[in-house]
Amino acid sequence: MADLSAQTDVSRPSALPTAHIGSRSSLVASRNLSELDSGAYLDLIEEDWNKRVDTEMDVLVESMVDLVGIAAIGNKDKFKIAQESFQAQTRAESMVRAAHSLLSITHSLKLLFLLSDDAQIIQKRDKELKSTREESRQYKQKVVELLNELLSEQSARRIEEREAYPRADENTEMQES
Repeated sequence: MADLSAQTDVSRPSALPTAHIGSRSSLVASRNLSELDSGAYLDLIEEDWNKRVDTEMDVLVESMVDLVGIAAIGNKDKFKIAQESFQAQTRAESMVRAAHSLLSITHSLKLLFLLSDDAQIIQKRDKELKSTREESRQYKQKVVELLNELLSEQSARRIEEREAYPRADENTEMQES
């Protein structure tokens, strides 16, 4: 009887070996990413996005410089013209790939922005608002206390002044009685 598995072109996935593919540094780096706090993790992701953009921009710039260099006019034979034509096509294709990659990056960033965690932003804003209101309430209370203290000192001085220097009309009332 023939082996049926050899007669079909359907893929038959099997369990992958448990060996770690790649260098140990990437394994250590992936473990370290899970241990980072959110701020540091977001900084690493931002750095990764910036590296991707820088890489694609470098490809665009280098390809444009090469295209300008290839486009030099001069005395050329058919082989040199064909060679420069091929180089121009490959550089143009690499520029198109880089441009598509940049478009993909911008699309991904737009999606990340649109689908970001608004709840966390709202919680942070509400926490800041609550903190600001509490701080404002404390300052108002402190102003009230200082104002009451100032007014009580002024009223105490007035009372002392009245007792020390009675008014002339009060003196005349006392003399008449």
